Amino acid sequence: MTGPTSPAERVPYRAAIDRPRIALPDGKAVAVWPVVNVEHWLIENPMPRQVLVAPTGAALQPDLPNWAWHEYGMRVGFWRFLEAFASRGIRPTLSINGSVCEAYPRLAEAARDAGWEFMGHGFVQVPTHRVPDEAGMIARTVETIARFTGAKPVGWLGPGLTETLETPDLLAAAGIGYVADFVLDDRPCRLRTAHGTLLTMPYSVECNDIPVLAIQHQPAEEFARRCLAQLDRLAAEARSDRPLGGAKVMSFAIHPYLTGVPHRIGVVEALLDALLARDDVLLWQGRDIRDWYLASQDGT
Repeated sequence: MTGPTSPAERVPYRAAIDRPRIALPDGKAVAVWPVVNVEHWLIENPMPRQVLVAPTGAALQPDLPNWAWHEYGMRVGFWRFLEAFASRGIRPTLSINGSVCEAYPRLAEAARDAGWEFMGHGFVQVPTHRVPDEAGMIARTVETIARFTGAKPVGWLGPGLTETLETPDLLAAAGIGYVADFVLDDRPCRLRTAHGTLLTMPYSVECNDIPVLAIQHQPAEEFARRCLAQLDRLAAEARSDRPLGGAKVMSFAIHPYLTGVPHRIGVVEALLDALLARDDVLLWQGRDIRDWYLASQDGT
């Protein structure tokens, strides 16, 4: 394969009911994949998101209020996440801009030392389409994370899930094993590239605090309610003998400037407690899910 191809060519259509039934260890129904997103927002750029619109209604730069909104998450909110996961013995995947290792080393060190998986998330928080040298950006991100953690990242999530048509080829060439931008199934799928196969990972665009809180403006409790409703249904399907039966993967994604704040962190803690109270789930990192799937009947 040479040159860019469409997503449909890379991941040919496959109906869920036609996929072989696969199983998780110990009879578990769902592998739950928690993802914490930490990013480097540059004050000289337009802010990726806004909590406050400029008084005139026109975007202003430098956008100090919205930069500081995000900065609070890095200085305070992240540490609430760290405590919430550590006190419960859960190790999430960290979706991280490569430059966070340099701009916020205290934060990156804490995640590394806690055993969190580092998943590449671009170098800074800029859409992939606006990066003039995409291959160079991917290489720089992979190298920075490898130097900081001692191992190259296995996974990748584009900033804002953005990709060009060439991105999968470039990721595979850089040694990435899975990509989370293709949110199109309840378990991994094989993605064709010019350099072998990538796996798609079931990330979430709905069990995600950005759509729930920053776009749909739902109450904080809706985030946990939605995650648990998703899990209940997936677990019921996994245990059934219906065509949609067999093990599932469910992700939820959080950002420290949104759910790491004082009035919302309790919702995250309650969600983690509800997950731990179940006997039908595994709390896994992305690399664990990839290894399990590749060893399964569908991954071979």
